[in-house]
Amino acid sequence: MRIFLILLALTNSLILFSQEKAPKAPKGYLNNTTLKISYFFGRLKLIDNDFPIPENIVKYSDIVYKTIDSTDLKLDIYHLKNRTKPAPLLIFIHGGGWEKGDKQDYLRYLVDFAKKGYITATIAYRFVDKVKMPGQILDIKSAVIWLKEHAAKYNIDRDNIAVIGGSAGGHLALMVGYSSDNPDFKSVEDSSFSSRVQAVVDFYGPTDLTTKYAREHVTTRGAFNESYDENPKIYAQASPLPYISKDDPPTLIFHGTIDDLVPVNQSDRLEAKLKKYGVPVEYHRLKGWPHTMDATVKVNKYSQYYMNQFFEKYIPIKN
Repeated sequence: MRIFLILLALTNSLILFSQEKAPKAPKGYLNNTTLKISYFFGRLKLIDNDFPIPENIVKYSDIVYKTIDSTDLKLDIYHLKNRTKPAPLLIFIHGGGWEKGDKQDYLRYLVDFAKKGYITATIAYRFVDKVKMPGQILDIKSAVIWLKEHAAKYNIDRDNIAVIGGSAGGHLALMVGYSSDNPDFKSVEDSSFSSRVQAVVDFYGPTDLTTKYAREHVTTRGAFNESYDENPKIYAQASPLPYISKDDPPTLIFHGTIDDLVPVNQSDRLEAKLKKYGVPVEYHRLKGWPHTMDATVKVNKYSQYYMNQFFEKYIPIKN
């Protein structure tokens, strides 16, 4: 009995220690004005996203995964040099209102998670000046399928894949996660693989483009050939919420309460619907943080901790 009590005490101590290590949500700001003032006076540190790739990381640059309308769409892949066995794949999708951005925008995540043993990838896709919705969705799905087809070459475990994105990239990640079997979004006709993934991480992505705010926003309007009044159906078809079903992948959400581009209620509704259908969901609703909040050191560190916990739970590295 005494040995049992000692073991129990040690177990409880380990649990408490683990709980103490989990970071609390970083303190936010009253509004975007106070945040900008803090940044102006050097009190808000941004992550370094311009640094050399560590020597222990291999980078495959500008791999063409699709050529369409005379445009080569490219992706990059990162992994440890000594990685010889398949590992889970983390696919990062940059934001920029579907009209700008660069696949290097998430370099901090790409390198940090490659160091942990994951295979990481980042994808370029066509912008709305080249093709309107759902072209961007189809491009990302094509990239997922290409990565599955070439899994052996890059040590990818094709059965353990997560898509991660912020803002417009979050929207695209959600669309991949929830519409993988929808015939409206079949991107590769002759592949034996689908675009289905096993986990989704969404940073402040729009989830319903049919709301009055969303459909009237200049960014959303620019993503479609027609206005909402002319063709409301296409706005619904490009929204993640309608596709949610009970067999969708676990989802991790991050959103700030003072986001003045994508209202936080977009993520509130996403969490509610996922719970309704019994889809595992974890939601970090960060008080006093704006759009692109993970560009700050505090939020990035916090987010990476919970992303790592999420990946370990749903797509763990097995070797």
